[in-house]
Amino acid sequence: MTRGNETKITDELYAYMLANNPPLDAVQRELVETTRARFPDSAGMQSSEEQGPLLAFLVRLTGARHIVEIGTFTGFSSLAMARALPPGGTLTACDVSEEWTAYAREAWEKAGVADRIDLRIAPALETLRAMPAEPHIDLAYLDADKGNYIPYWEELVPRMRTGGLVVTDNVLFHGRVTDPETSGPAAAVQEFNDHVRADARMDSVMLTVADGLTLSRRK
Repeated sequence: MTRGNETKITDELYAYMLANNPPLDAVQRELVETTRARFPDSAGMQSSEEQGPLLAFLVRLTGARHIVEIGTFTGFSSLAMARALPPGGTLTACDVSEEWTAYAREAWEKAGVADRIDLRIAPALETLRAMPAEPHIDLAYLDADKGNYIPYWEELVPRMRTGGLVVTDNVLFHGRVTDPETSGPAAAVQEFNDHVRADARMDSVMLTVADGLTLSRRK
């Protein structure tokens, strides 16, 4: 059996992978470059380039019409998902920063998807708890403060329709999740990963995409 880590992702192989994926459009590319220029110390919070086409693919694959995003930053991931929504589809974007999301709003307007996105500037737990309790969410993207991953999960899962998908980013947390002595956000991600693995309500698979991505399907 071939081991999954036998293929090392060099810079050349990473570029090859990007070249064989759907390219970013002009608005997405401008947003990536603007984020790196304006927020150099925080740009690592932006979803990786290959995650944009992947998220759009998952929206189309699941037929999602109602998406919830926890952690919007400057809007790269929400832009990718909103572009893939069918007519009448909506995306609720949760963040606490007016500064960061101002760039998101600008990009959404340029891309013509602003009318599909409902941006909520408030603690995401408050936004989630104000939503209907019954299952109604088709797809959720979780990419916010790691210490609240489990509370976010527990608010999301009961609201996911059968077959709905939760996509969680940074589940490898720069490789620090393998350290039994780790602390802070990495320890929170460790705890979250254990929580997800033990949750009988969901089918989950962890992937080595970017900084680690877990896909969880509501049974």
